[in-house]
Amino acid sequence: MASHKGTIGILTGGGDVPGLNPAIRAVTFRALREGYRVIGIRRGWAGLVDFVPNDKEDNSAHVQVLTEEIVDRAGRTGGTFLHTSRTRPSHLPQALVPPHLRDSYQDEINDVTKDILKNLEFLGIDFLIPIGGDDTLSYGQRLHKEGVNVVAIPKTMDNDVPGTDYCIGFSTCVTRTIELTHALRTSAGSHERFCVIEVFGRYAGYTAMLPTMAGAADRCVIPEHRFDSEHLTELLARDRAHNPSNYAVALVSEGAQMADDFDMSFEGDEKDQYGHRKLGGVGDRVSVQLKEHSAKYNNGARINIVNQRLGYLVRCGDPDAIDSIVPMAYGNMALDLVLSNTSGRLVSLRNGCYDSMPIDVVTGPKKSIDVGKYYNADRLRPRYETFVRQPLFIMTSDM
Repeated sequence: MASHKGTIGILTGGGDVPGLNPAIRAVTFRALREGYRVIGIRRGWAGLVDFVPNDKEDNSAHVQVLTEEIVDRAGRTGGTFLHTSRTRPSHLPQALVPPHLRDSYQDEINDVTKDILKNLEFLGIDFLIPIGGDDTLSYGQRLHKEGVNVVAIPKTMDNDVPGTDYCIGFSTCVTRTIELTHALRTSAGSHERFCVIEVFGRYAGYTAMLPTMAGAADRCVIPEHRFDSEHLTELLARDRAHNPSNYAVALVSEGAQMADDFDMSFEGDEKDQYGHRKLGGVGDRVSVQLKEHSAKYNNGARINIVNQRLGYLVRCGDPDAIDSIVPMAYGNMALDLVLSNTSGRLVSLRNGCYDSMPIDVVTGPKKSIDVGKYYNADRLRPRYETFVRQPLFIMTSDM
């Protein structure tokens, strides 16, 4: 058996985004050429939970050795060929404890970290590279505290991982949002309606702000600012009246709240292992409010609505150019840190330059839009100034 410098484990957790496979490809190519062995951990942290540390066990459903041939083809595609999950080993429900661990963990919620550590040791993993959002990476930070060498790569459609201006998946999300919003204009214009489009964004409104700034919508409402639905109606009615095709478009972040809302809009009461309920429905509620208020600003006649939730349409398919290039750079930066024996870092983009931050940043304050700096709360749209010396996507992590 050939000797190696060491073994690198890589996994993807949370929601899928375009750009994950290019990141896996970049890590694997560089690692193999530097003399490392690379193990792909399947289904995020679930792969390490379900792994059975016994040479006689078939663990092919949980881990696989990666080669250039495996990752090269996948690296040109969207999604993650390693698969993903929202598993949180420190908060594992009893129903998800694998059979070989059930004698050891019998509480309703269990912390199986000691067995995660055993599995990492059994696999001989010297460095672990998780790719995910702040939920996935928060457990990576936990393992770093437990002594595991961790180098994290940020990804999320929402672009809300603290410590970095850019997360893998964000550019493709913005690109698709612009394309799909423009496509929906034909229906909105044909019927002379308001067009309400619900987009991703639980705590941060980047995925509504950037497309609006690029001209995809007239107005946007974001989680960082509670809005008055009648005021939004008034603004959209004015936009519609000044549009030759007699329609107007608003982007609504899934985490946005109207002024009198008690909470965000959820599809149900079920929570994932990170304590999040599935968001959805604020676009429907906004649409109802706009229709009810519209007669007041349209000579007594109600305005009908084109209402669409973009959902997975913006996270499926192949990555755009930026989500092919940034993952390549992030993967190689991760290997730079491995080669220098530096762990506990989050690779990042800061003011247009690649860098890294202490991984502890992912459990710090949530990254969100500076409303005073970037959002015109009275006009419910972005501010179109202060671009000098701003990075490509304008709104920085401000940390």
